[in-house]
Amino acid sequence: MEANDRGLVQFTALAHALFHTYELSIPLFVGLWMAEFGVSAAVIGVVVGAGYGLVGIGALPSGILADRLESRRLILLSVVGMGASFLLVSLARGVVTLGVAVVVWGAFASLYHPCGLSLISRSAEARGTVFAYHGAGGNVGTAAGPLVTALLLLAVEWRVAVALLALPAFVAAFVGSRIQFESVAAEDVGEEVGEEIDGSTDTSSEGSAGTLRDDLRRTAADTRSLFGLGFSVAFVAVLLYGTYYRGLLTFLPDVLAGSTALAPIDVLGREVNPSQYVYSALLAVGIGGQYAGGRLTDRLPSTTAFTGSLGVLVALALLFPVASSVGVVPLVAVSLALGFFVYGTAPIYQVVIAEQAADDVHGLSYGYTYLAMFGIGALGASMAGAVLTYATSSTLFVALAAIAAAGVGCALLLRRLA
Repeated sequence: MEANDRGLVQFTALAHALFHTYELSIPLFVGLWMAEFGVSAAVIGVVVGAGYGLVGIGALPSGILADRLESRRLILLSVVGMGASFLLVSLARGVVTLGVAVVVWGAFASLYHPCGLSLISRSAEARGTVFAYHGAGGNVGTAAGPLVTALLLLAVEWRVAVALLALPAFVAAFVGSRIQFESVAAEDVGEEVGEEIDGSTDTSSEGSAGTLRDDLRRTAADTRSLFGLGFSVAFVAVLLYGTYYRGLLTFLPDVLAGSTALAPIDVLGREVNPSQYVYSALLAVGIGGQYAGGRLTDRLPSTTAFTGSLGVLVALALLFPVASSVGVVPLVAVSLALGFFVYGTAPIYQVVIAEQAADDVHGLSYGYTYLAMFGIGALGASMAGAVLTYATSSTLFVALAAIAAAGVGCALLLRRLA
C-alpha cells in the first residue's frame, strides 16, 4: 500500500471507528435514561430514533457539502461534534434536553459517511483495499464501543460514563489533524465549485440569495445526471441491503436470547446469557468481513462480488431458523457467518457506488446512498418488529431472505449493464 493510501486508512478508519462506537453505545444507556427521567420505552424510543434517523436524513446534505467543501475538515468537524454532543448528553437534566443532545449527535454523525467515503473514492489508489481497512476500522468501533461502555457502567454512573466516552473524539481529532495524505481530486472539485459560484454571482444586493439558487440548481442538475439507470439500480440494491441490515441486527439479540440452544446458564451462582456473547462475537467477526469484502473488489468485478455476497445473505437467512432448531453449534456457526457477510457486503457496495458516479459528485452519490442505507433502510427495524409481533422469528428470516433476493436481482442487472 502506498504512503498516501496508508494515511487515508489511518484517518478514515479512526473516524469510522468513533462513529460506530457512539452509534452502538447509545442503546446501553436506554434503560438508565428511562429510570433517570421517569419515561416509557416509547418516549425514549422516539428520542433515540430521532438521533438515528437524522444520521440517514442528514446524509444527503452532508453529501452535497462533501462535493463543495474539503472532506478532511468536514470529517474533523464530525468527530469533534460527536464528542461535544456526548458531553451535552452527560449534562441532560430532562428528556427534552436529552433529546436535543441526541439529535445534535445525529446531525454531526451524519457528516461522516458521505465525506469519508467520497474522500476515499476520489483519493485512494487501491480503492478496494482502503475501503476494506476503513470498514474494518468501523467494526472495531462496533465491537469495542458496547464493550467499553458496559465496562464503564460497571465502575461509574451513566453521566460520568458518557462524559468519558466523549474524550476519545477530541484525541482522535488532534491525531487526525496530524495524519498526512493528499486529496487532490477533492480539492480540485472544491476549487471548481468556488469558481462557478464566483462567476455566477454579481455585485447586486441579491448576492447570497443568488448563490443559494445557483447551488440548488446545481444540486438538482447533479441529481438528474447521477440517477441514470446504473446508479438507480445500485441505489435500490443498497436500500434493500440496508433494510436487511437493520431488520436483522435490531432484533437479533432478542431472537438469539429466545433460542433454547442459547438459554441462560448458571456460572458460580450468577446467570450468564450466552446469546450476548454470540452477538458480540458476530460483531467482532464483522471486522474480518469488512476487510475481506474490500480486498475482494480489487480481485473481482465489484458487481460480481456484490451479487455473490447478497446471494450468501439469502442462504444464511434461510439457514438460520434451521440451525436454531438443530443445536448450539450450527446456530453459532450461522450467526458468525451472518456477521462476516452482512458487514463484508458494505465495502463492496461502496465500490459499486463509486463506479456508478462521476468523481465530482461522489459526495452527493454517498449522500443518497446513506439516505437509503440509514434513512429508508431503517424501516427494516419497523418491519422486523411487526413480523415478530404478529408472526414468528422464522417468518422474519424468510422475509429477510426475500429482501436480499431482490437485491441479488438488482446486482445481476448491474452486471448486465456493466
